[in-house]
Amino acid sequence: QVQLVESGGGLVQPGGSLRLSCAARGSIFSMGSMGWYRQPPGNQRELVASISSDGSTNYADSVKGRFTISRDNAKNTVDLQMNSLKPEDTAVYYCNAWVYTTPRPITTRYWGQGTQVTVSS
Repeated sequence: QVQLVESGGGLVQPGGSLRLSCAARGSIFSMGSMGWYRQPPGNQRELVASISSDGSTNYADSVKGRFTISRDNAKNTVDLQMNSLKPEDTAVYYCNAWVYTTPRPITTRYWGQGTQVTVSS
């Protein structure tokens, strides 16, 4: 079993910064792609940013130039640095990871429990 444990959400003023962290724990052989999704109030969950095992990144247009995703393969962690935050960034943010639990080329997708980010003055 694998768990994704998130931290770092909270309340911040517009223009401020927050850093989200996610650590994968459990029966892990290796990590595949990792990322962050968010679900604003009354809306569907959407991709914010993802990072492959070789470090290739992908960002939603709405966060390009403001958010940076990074990972530490040795620690099985993924972080999201969020700068110049806007009220429309308010959402529950979820960590996501594709995990190899055995040497076979089969991955399982896991989600974190979600962490609230509120951008408000």
